[in-house]
Amino acid sequence: MSQMEKTAREVAARLRARGHIAYFAGGCVRDMVRGLAAKDFDIATDATPDIVQKIFPHTYAVGAHFGVVVVVENGFNFEVATFRSDGAYLDQRHPVDVRFSSPEEDAKRRDFTINGMFFDPEKNEVIDFIGGRADLEAKLVRAIGDPAARFAEDRLRMLRAVRFATVLDYKIDNQTWDALVASAASINEISAERIREELLKIFLSPNRVRGWDLLDRSGLLRTILPELDAMKGCLQPEQFHPEGDVFEHTRLMLQLLPEKVSVPLVLSVLFHDVAKPVTATVDETGRIRFNEHDRIGAAMTESIMERLRFSRAETEAVVEMVRQHMVFKDVPKMRVAKLKRFMARPTFEEELELHRVDCASSHRMMENYEFLLRKREEFANEPIIPPPLVRGDDLIALGMQPGPKFGEILEAVETGQLEGALKDRQQALDWIKREYSSDAKAKKSRRSARAR
Repeated sequence: MSQMEKTAREVAARLRARGHIAYFAGGCVRDMVRGLAAKDFDIATDATPDIVQKIFPHTYAVGAHFGVVVVVENGFNFEVATFRSDGAYLDQRHPVDVRFSSPEEDAKRRDFTINGMFFDPEKNEVIDFIGGRADLEAKLVRAIGDPAARFAEDRLRMLRAVRFATVLDYKIDNQTWDALVASAASINEISAERIREELLKIFLSPNRVRGWDLLDRSGLLRTILPELDAMKGCLQPEQFHPEGDVFEHTRLMLQLLPEKVSVPLVLSVLFHDVAKPVTATVDETGRIRFNEHDRIGAAMTESIMERLRFSRAETEAVVEMVRQHMVFKDVPKMRVAKLKRFMARPTFEEELELHRVDCASSHRMMENYEFLLRKREEFANEPIIPPPLVRGDDLIALGMQPGPKFGEILEAVETGQLEGALKDRQQALDWIKREYSSDAKAKKSRRSARAR
């Protein structure tokens, strides 16, 4: 038994010692019934919030109006909620009023049967008023009561249904699915932040392709990310993309990703070709072209991620990955210095994985990927961008005047350093004196005049 579960049992025992009912509730019960370790423990009780706050010394109210108090014990936070039944929902999230009630009524106001069970930690038994245990055994996500009413109360529940079906690899009950499809167009009534968090849980799951298919078939994808839905039917040159249109290509890339992925990687897969539908043209030879879809796609990606309220850091990383994804076709022709600078960028490792699945899902030409693996190994023995041999102060010491030319000189020195032509500081200083002294400038000027 984990320390968290042990502490949760102690919290429940203290409530019982004061004559109150205290059950574990929600997701932790679902996990316990499935034989998994719960990540957190919520407690449901008939004690009202004011009583809970009198029993425990360390508490804070997160939703006292809804009967929810956070109890802090042994460094763990436990949401302790009073059994309640809810009034009408007018903001697609919160009931206008609540009435403290019984365990059975409390179970009936929850979202899905698999999340509506209680567990009595004193008797070590599951209390199931809504058939959650049977649905867990049947691997079914089923709304409690009328699914249309549950989704009308909180539109986020539609995405939660998809998320549970994805993460648990369960089927969505037919009646629940029909209500979801009928209500999908209203998903944007809730905040972008709540939508974003559910989307991330879906796409970070190893079962993300199932999530993609459910989002697509339900109509949620079309409503939340119309830019991805637009990829359907966007044809690509068959010799490079035998797998099909841009939508199918993106789906296949999701399938080829490793189980564990970062947020920037999975989002760059979703968005790397997002501009293909708006840039598609056919040239005089009849070949389909997507000119500048990387640059335009980066701008579209930034707009989408701002709309969904992603952090600036995540947005910048994904935008950079989308902008650079076509550069990989040119890596064998790059000078060593340019290649090292390309590989030294913070998003390169994730871009390399994006490139791998991009190629593996289409033409399967992996030469550039393998070339970069070899180069990564070759460059691994020293910093790919080593400390600079000279700095601005060194140029001033040589008698040069600070100005825009400094940047050009320092970059030229770094290029020589990266390509192995300049090995140490003295060599770099000697090279600068030769190349940028007054005599060297005069010779260059005369050569230039003769050429004209």
